[in-house]
Amino acid sequence: MPIIEKNLSRSFQEFFNSEKSSGILLILCTLVSLLLANSLIGTHYLQFWQTRIAGLSIGQWINDALMAVFFLLIGLELERELYVGELSNFRKALLPMFAALGGVLAPALIHYSLNAGTPAEAGFGIPMATDIAFALGVLALLGSRVPWSLKVLVVAYAVIDDLCAIIVIAVFYTAELSTAYLLAALAVWGVLLVFNRMFRVMALLPYLIGGTLMWVLMLKSGVHATIAGVMLAFAIPFSHRDDDAASPSHRLEHMLHKPVAFIILPVFALANTGVVIGADWLQSLSSANGLGIVAGLLLGKPAGVVLFCLVAVATGLCRLPDDLGWRHVLGAGILGGIGFTMSIFITNLAFAGDPAAINASKMAIFLASLTAGTVGFLWLKWVCRSGSADKA
Repeated sequence: MPIIEKNLSRSFQEFFNSEKSSGILLILCTLVSLLLANSLIGTHYLQFWQTRIAGLSIGQWINDALMAVFFLLIGLELERELYVGELSNFRKALLPMFAALGGVLAPALIHYSLNAGTPAEAGFGIPMATDIAFALGVLALLGSRVPWSLKVLVVAYAVIDDLCAIIVIAVFYTAELSTAYLLAALAVWGVLLVFNRMFRVMALLPYLIGGTLMWVLMLKSGVHATIAGVMLAFAIPFSHRDDDAASPSHRLEHMLHKPVAFIILPVFALANTGVVIGADWLQSLSSANGLGIVAGLLLGKPAGVVLFCLVAVATGLCRLPDDLGWRHVLGAGILGGIGFTMSIFITNLAFAGDPAAINASKMAIFLASLTAGTVGFLWLKWVCRSGSADKA
């Protein structure tokens, strides 16, 4: 039976609707940021984000603190998917898991193969991520012609994709590690888990206080502080009933949908997309790093998603939903090439202290994401034009 909207959880539909809406706002904020960065006040605009407050620049507060809230929402959504959503059934979860694995490994290998042994090698993680908001925004533009199982596939594999990116950030983009602070952060997390599992503390406040402390300790440990957001998500009590208003996890996810979609991500875009387009912009795109990002997102994503799904289905590990064909899967892979938010986030970590490399990488991300979004939209519009489930 095809998946229809009424069979999807309320939390999933809220997550989908908030993410798709924020995609439009992200585009507007990116255009504003690009225009300001290349205007007469461009220098002042870029310097504004470097203004220091309480030991961190405004840009760092956004990337380290506000984005921790974004990762908290991703963690809550992942938790929901694992317990009661599309990832709760192991057989159903295998398809998006294989899609995510292929969509992570293929782009990373393409970038690494072009940049191994060079300073740009650190950018291998840039083309690994998928921007959920933009991908869902494209699907929303296609309307009801898009099967809901395709929307579920894109959300599920993009969330897993982001989890993989978070692991890569923790392992490969960690600065000088302070074991003492890291152990202290883990100890706080352990206390929150005890609150949840042993004492069943259902008030949100203790978890939010503990999460803030964990964020501070993680920041000082050298591990990127946004990891605390994901850890906190799995420490908050979760109810297996999607409509349980008393569940702290459900309440917090519901509260975060709109602030993340309409405040945090747009502010992140304003702070991180102010790219100065110089005379050498074409040369920077043709560098090994630029080619690795563009090829990773535009070729690696769809190739990895489709090939890994083909292997999973051919070996009998899982099967395609009844209303999906391989053309839909290819479309999902193309949309995965919209890296944007997470790709920019990883760029800032990979090339910290190298503004030229960051600027060039963002140019490549913009080009690849715009192309992937346009091609993905046109491809799926053609595939879904009849509204039927073409299994070809």
